[in-house]
Amino acid sequence: MTDYTTPQTPYPETSKPKRSGCLGEGVGCLLDIALFGCACLLLSEQTMISALVYLFALLIPVLVFRWWLVKTGRMHGLVEKLYGLCIVGGVLVLACIKPVEIEDSEGNSVVATPETIGKAVAEKVTTETSKDKSSKPGAGDEMDERRIPPGVSYTPAPTNEVVTLESALAELNDLIGLKSVKAEVEKFAKFVQVANQRRESGLKVAPISYHMVFTGNPGTGKTTVARIMAKIYRALGVVKKGHLVETDRGGLIAEYVGQTAVKTAKVIDFALDGVLFIDEAYAITEGDSKQGYGSECIATLLKRMEDDRDRLVVIVAGYTDEMKHFIDANPGLQSRFNRYIDFPDYSAEELAAMFRMRVKKNDYVLSADAEHWLTPWIYKRTKNRDRKFGNGRWVRNEFEKAVERQAMRVAELENPTKEALMMLTLKDLDIKLVDPDASNED
Repeated sequence: MTDYTTPQTPYPETSKPKRSGCLGEGVGCLLDIALFGCACLLLSEQTMISALVYLFALLIPVLVFRWWLVKTGRMHGLVEKLYGLCIVGGVLVLACIKPVEIEDSEGNSVVATPETIGKAVAEKVTTETSKDKSSKPGAGDEMDERRIPPGVSYTPAPTNEVVTLESALAELNDLIGLKSVKAEVEKFAKFVQVANQRRESGLKVAPISYHMVFTGNPGTGKTTVARIMAKIYRALGVVKKGHLVETDRGGLIAEYVGQTAVKTAKVIDFALDGVLFIDEAYAITEGDSKQGYGSECIATLLKRMEDDRDRLVVIVAGYTDEMKHFIDANPGLQSRFNRYIDFPDYSAEELAAMFRMRVKKNDYVLSADAEHWLTPWIYKRTKNRDRKFGNGRWVRNEFEKAVERQAMRVAELENPTKEALMMLTLKDLDIKLVDPDASNED
């Protein structure tokens, strides 16, 4: 009987995929990493840092090259066994031959080590933090000069030195003249110092007004002493920072109704934790119009002096009579400004000492006859002075004129010596004598 059944062809066996050796490659990678880690531990810190940098820098090219070897069938046998070892060895050799360098804060190239990297990162973080703080109003000890309000002069608090009461008083005593001013300031500073000691001992302390009125003619050192007062107040803990913000009517009064309070408030905000110095303060209310710009300024100032009494000290200055009238005309000012310090005009001897100080500070010298006649010349020029006389400003102007005359004289010399470039003569000071041996000036 015929078998019509078609013999069935057996299905071919499905071939199992061959192992790709992933396990072996993984073990090899771990061995390479272990070898690299042991080598780094045995080498110096700078070599370890450089090796890590080179390894990360070459990682992508190494992987791409390995992929190409596998794709083309070249990754087998000896190449497969030595590939990782060669990469590790090459990185280590490169790290030893050419260590990685970084740039320090001064712009110099230094070898990368954990210490130098940590220092660079810390300086970068500090710089960025300072920038972030300075962008916020009232943050940080350093003011951003771009935020200084119009009509305001800013003297920052010293940041690279420890301000003590002794150092601030020593700076005050180094000033020429101002004997009575120095005595008043020192007396008040010691009074505040003792009050602080009583407070620390749990004793009662009477309220102290730190606001002051400086009276006197222009150029008598009021602004200079105000800067020192800011340091004294910082040393005594009265203010936190100790910067000085100097302004006048122009910096406080606005042009339109309703804007003066805003403008005054901005200046006060800038002065918080320091001293606000208002020169010629009487001018704020002088000739006040119907709109009352000056009154608006004073009202804002008084309110902020009360609201920010722990963060703000105000010193007002100007001519003696005008300042007394200015304070007495407002009960609010009377209650807050009760400490007056008068700045007398400088004597001829003190003005001569200021002139000599400028001469020395600017690398000049006085000729023998100029030195002899300096004080008599200044006495004659200033004996009929009025209250508008500039005192220290007058000395500065006369010195600048003398330097200009000296420059014109020396410019005519063919090869001036160093001594000639430094010498200030009678002619330079514009001192004219009938007879150089006589005792009277022309």
